[in-house]
Amino acid sequence: MATTTTTTSLLSLITILSLLAVATAAGRSITTTTTSPSLSDGLNNSDDCNSVFCFNRLLLKFKSSPEEVCEQTYGFLPCTTTATGNLFLVIVYGYLMYLAATHLSAGSELLLQILGPGLVGGLCLPVLGALPDAMLILVSGLSGSTETAQDQVSVGMGLLAGSTVMLLTSIWGTCIIVGKCDLQNSVAQDNKDTKGFHLIGSGVSTDIWTSYSAMIMAVSVLPFIVVQFPQILHSTSGRHTAVLIALILSVSLLIAYCLYQVYQPTLQKRHLDFAKHKHVRSRILKFLKMRALGRLVDINGEPNREVLIKWKSSVPELRALIVGMQLYEINMNEEDAVTKVMKDFDTSENNEVEFDEFVNGIGRWLQEAKGFKKTTSVAGPDTLKYVHDYYEETKKEQALLGDQTHEEEEEEEGVDDPRTTTIKAVLLLLLGTAIAAAFADPLVDAVNNFSAATSIPSFFISFIVLPLATNSSEAVSAIIFATRKKQRSASLTFSELYGAVTMNNVLCLSVFLALVYVRGLTWDFSSEVLVILIVCIVMGVFGSCRTTFPLWTSFIAFLLYPFSLILVYVLDYGYGWS
Repeated sequence: MATTTTTTSLLSLITILSLLAVATAAGRSITTTTTSPSLSDGLNNSDDCNSVFCFNRLLLKFKSSPEEVCEQTYGFLPCTTTATGNLFLVIVYGYLMYLAATHLSAGSELLLQILGPGLVGGLCLPVLGALPDAMLILVSGLSGSTETAQDQVSVGMGLLAGSTVMLLTSIWGTCIIVGKCDLQNSVAQDNKDTKGFHLIGSGVSTDIWTSYSAMIMAVSVLPFIVVQFPQILHSTSGRHTAVLIALILSVSLLIAYCLYQVYQPTLQKRHLDFAKHKHVRSRILKFLKMRALGRLVDINGEPNREVLIKWKSSVPELRALIVGMQLYEINMNEEDAVTKVMKDFDTSENNEVEFDEFVNGIGRWLQEAKGFKKTTSVAGPDTLKYVHDYYEETKKEQALLGDQTHEEEEEEEGVDDPRTTTIKAVLLLLLGTAIAAAFADPLVDAVNNFSAATSIPSFFISFIVLPLATNSSEAVSAIIFATRKKQRSASLTFSELYGAVTMNNVLCLSVFLALVYVRGLTWDFSSEVLVILIVCIVMGVFGSCRTTFPLWTSFIAFLLYPFSLILVYVLDYGYGWS
């Protein structure tokens, strides 16, 4: 399988390079040694357009002129000064960058299967995912004079802004549409989609960790604000220092984010274990209340000892009580549940639970349950209500934390041949990196040449076109995964989108700021920064404040894309911001 994939990629690469080689072919120059007016070669006598060669002469003039010269990248890759020729090159090089992103994504997933999360999932995957964008940004201002770099670096800013806006608008909204399920009590029901395109009755639900990812994404725009301070204050001094401070902050956020990604699985497991334990306690309270002959609490709001006396507190009886509650619905091991419940009751730590310890433990649980419903009175008739509320809250909390143990076990696939899979992963990563490194510079040159030939600002070309090349595989993967119509798949989809934007805001921005600082370039991207801030903050706050997104939210996301383009155009060409 590894050989087949790599061979196919190499064949595609060779085919494209062959087409490029053909594109470099040029007709030899024809010279004449005669000046006789009686003999026409179809090239002289410019005033004579009766010949069929007149059309060829005009075509040659359209294709090239002595005043327009292009420089071949690496000395052998093709270049042209015409709009159609550069459009062809942009498409070809863009496709090669798409191949690079696809190979990096495939290699990363294979590496994750072998090594699991942690360093790979937290450090390698985010960096490799942002690698094509980072390389394009780097080469956009790395070569040539300072003036040339200042002119070309707008391609890098266009890619940075375009990738962020595309992921959070068109891709985000599409994932909502393809992943929508019926909403019941503001929660999406897995694999149930009967309401069609109901703007309120259908939508997507995610876990609480996805909200945290959205919050982190919103915070990651801080370096943009820092580097923009001199422009905000209309100050010409201190701009170089602001770039350096923003670079340090961006690198610091990158390190912090990678560390969070590394330790997040452990944090998630601890939170989930605690939520499961609370769910067990709420089920025990509900179980005792439903089966109590009298009230679970007395008139003073204390545990009713006369009711609880019939529930012996020995280990076997507690085990029987817990087994009878069908804990498979909580995805918790019965032995773990018994151990943690015993630990709650056994305050004397003698491996026995006295009746007083049992009553006091139930009392502590009841006090905790009351905390979920502050308005409920402490005794009597409301007892069942606040116990029920506590049970529903703990159940919801566990669901928000993304407990999908059974799904993970069903979807988890072992690696049949680790050695072959490792070789395949390494080959894909090396091939993707090599393609991205080799064709990033030619793509930037083609974009600038197309911009010069059409008088379209290079920023808008890179804003619209380049993200399609570098983020297509990630976008398609997210959309396909969202079609599974489950909370877990939706959570992973949106977490991936938020994570990709976060890496743009820290890793790609770090590369961009380092380029500006080292080469002494001018930071003059106020309108572009404003667009990034608006989209990231709006979608970040939106995603962090809720876990359910009705269908109507997708249209807000879609509208942000044309809004961003119009805003940049108006600010740059209407108000002269750049």
